[in-house]
Amino acid sequence: MQNTSNVTQFFLTAYSVNGNIRYLYFIISLVGYLLIIFANTVVITVITRNRKLHEPMYIFICNLALNGLYGSCAFFPQFIGNLLSEQPTISKIGCYIQIFSVHTYGLLEYSILALMAYDRYLSICHPLRYNSILTPSKLTQLLVFVYMYPVCIFSIHLCLTVRLPLCGSVIDKVYCDNWSVVKLSCVDITVNSIFGNFVTIILMVPPLVVVIFSYVRIFDVCLKATKEARAKALETCAPHLLTLTNYYIATFFEVTHHRFDVSKMPHVLRVFMSIDFLLLPPLLNPIIYGVKMQEIKKRTLQMFSAKTNSVDASQGKKQKKTCLSERR
Repeated sequence: MQNTSNVTQFFLTAYSVNGNIRYLYFIISLVGYLLIIFANTVVITVITRNRKLHEPMYIFICNLALNGLYGSCAFFPQFIGNLLSEQPTISKIGCYIQIFSVHTYGLLEYSILALMAYDRYLSICHPLRYNSILTPSKLTQLLVFVYMYPVCIFSIHLCLTVRLPLCGSVIDKVYCDNWSVVKLSCVDITVNSIFGNFVTIILMVPPLVVVIFSYVRIFDVCLKATKEARAKALETCAPHLLTLTNYYIATFFEVTHHRFDVSKMPHVLRVFMSIDFLLLPPLLNPIIYGVKMQEIKKRTLQMFSAKTNSVDASQGKKQKKTCLSERR
């Protein structure tokens, strides 16, 4: 067994990419990362700059975009750097930071999506009481709870991992996750396994219950409503349902990768399944809301058209000044 005092870094063995193909993966990953940063930053900027969008639904969308940036920044820089490395590694401290960031990103995504489902339930099922129920103070309390609840509980989970003495340093993934590190322990991991299942239940089941309850009530109201009201309600829910489906499918791939033997699958597919929840939701969420939500789409176009006009105006002034100087 490897001496625990020598484990100062972990070797990530899933980067089995050789030759020029790794440069292609590097370019694709870098472009994807830059697109994620750009798209989410645009959504955040549009919502924060326009006071008319300072409503619960748009505030939740803004938090979803912030969380997408958080998860991407926890994964992509290390991933992109390792694509060009002959021996992909990550420091022990860096690994624990990545574990915390990636897992809390995933848990926060579940919680924010549950809040958004609750918001849609209130707006459709209790439209007259919506503003009195979801007041600014109530909104702040919900957001603080949604952030602190998973962060505090997962912090305890991570502390149980950090205390373990390790007898290995090889992780068969492209990033650090909690279970991969726990499996390297020299001692019994029963406590970690039991508490891990407990954390999974208390952090993932309540948001799922909120989502199911909200949409059961929404569909019940839609069935009793007029055709116009039903179409409007479904149109309002469509972006959230797309986002929800996108994330649940992505996390399903990650759970499948952990729970089942996927060694017979092509290597590239296995890697994609393990990083899908870090790649597609942050990339597609701002696109979904930017296209489907008319207010965000309109404000985004206005923002870019205003910038274009200001650039054209400044160029026109420069040309005018040049012409005047030439005449003199």
